[in-house]
Formats: sequence, C-alpha cells, structure tokens
Amino acid sequence: MKIKSQKDFFSGLMFSAMGVAFAWGATTYSVGTGARMGPGYFPLMLGILLAVLGSFIMFKALVVETADGERIGTWAWRPLIFIISANLLFGVLLGGLPSIGIPAMGMIVAIYGLTIVSSLADGHFRLKEVLVLATILAAGSYVAFVWVLKLQFPVWPTFITG
Repeated sequence: MKIKSQKDFFSGLMFSAMGVAFAWGATTYSVGTGARMGPGYFPLMLGILLAVLGSFIMFKALVVETADGERIGTWAWRPLIFIISANLLFGVLLGGLPSIGIPAMGMIVAIYGLTIVSSLADGHFRLKEVLVLATILAAGSYVAFVWVLKLQFPVWPTFITG
C-alpha cells in the first residue's frame, strides 16, 4: 500500500505512538472504574483516544489521494534548537540548579528568558515587541498563578526576596 500523504501518515504515527505510551504509562496507576475513577483513568482514556485518532489519520493518509504526496520537508533546526533551549532555560531560571550553584531566579525572570530565547527561533527578532510580550505574559502569569490560584513558587529571584 502506498502512502499518499507523508505529512498525515507520520503525524498519525506520532499521535498513535504518544497515545500508546501514555496509555501504557497510565496502567502503572490505579485505573478504577467509570463511576470511581482512579488517578490512571484519565491518562489511560486520553492515551487510547489519541492512539485511535492517530490510527484514523494514518488510514486517511493511505486512502485519500493528494496532489503532490505532501512530502515531509527538511528539519527546521533553528526553531527546534531555540524552542527546546527556551524551555530548558525556563526550568533552570524558575527553580535554579543548586547542585551547580545556580540560584532560583523566579517566575518573572524565567518568563522573560523564555520569551526572549524562543523569539530568536524566528529570523526577525524585534526587541521592543518581545519585551512587551514578555511583560504581558509575566503580568498575566502572576495574576493567574499567584493571585487567583495561589500557587506557592518563587516569583522573584532569591537574592531579592531572601
């Protein structure tokens, strides 16, 4: 059988693989029943749903004809590297790395770092726009997580708050 849409086939394969992985991981928790759901019930059902959705997408990619076969292009290395680096930087800035002496810089600094580094993934970096976006994200996150949800995590750098 010939793959008629590479993009759909491989995205369906990814959905199915992630769904199976989540469903398998959920079985290590107590699943329970529909009436008395355990902690593994939701991830199990979500994993099964994701795997089924991926199977439908793969089936469509094998059956429905496309004009050019929707070939997969080359890897976009620049966005991949900057987005992964931004997420790693966010985690390090938020909680710090005490084992190597990096203190926790808090949520506000972490959001600014995340926004600035992830915006470098695009070839058109505009500092003013990025700083405005980071300020809006930091203020919104502070309101949502600290004021509304009352979550307890560092907001400001430890050398400021003590």
